[in-house]
Amino acid sequence: MRRFRAAYGRLLEWVVIALMTVLAIEVTLGVAFRFAGSALAWYDEVASVLLAWLTFYGAALASVKRAHIGCPELVEKLPWQARRMAAIVAQLLVIAFFALLGVVGARILPVLATDSLVSLPWVAMNWVQSVIPISAALIIVAEVTHLVDLFSASEPERAATMPLSESAQ
Repeated sequence: MRRFRAAYGRLLEWVVIALMTVLAIEVTLGVAFRFAGSALAWYDEVASVLLAWLTFYGAALASVKRAHIGCPELVEKLPWQARRMAAIVAQLLVIAFFALLGVVGARILPVLATDSLVSLPWVAMNWVQSVIPISAALIIVAEVTHLVDLFSASEPERAATMPLSESAQ
């Protein structure tokens, strides 16, 4: 599972790096064209879409790396079995939330099929908003890999090497 998670994390890192690069180039071009007196009509809208995509895919990467905000101080004070159970319940709640987000996000895509970006009418809004169900699925995969680790950890000695929370890494 660790090798899969590491490869999965590297894939998401490359996606995030690509999105950051495209966003940086797009913003630089937008500023340069605006400074030259001929602003790009699509600059603002595309920049906001890229920033949203970067946020969603970055959240999936943070999920793989266990880099989201948490309250590890409370959980770390619990005995091993209670700590493990709290982590399992938390993982299941996170997975349930993103499953709901993914389903609702997928259901809304057909509604958006007739809409498009204002500045680029050939870019369909359902394609832009597809980031929601896709990133929800990516986050679920990351969370399931951690859930598998939690279920497979059976002795307290393993707790020292297993990240149940962000501070344990």
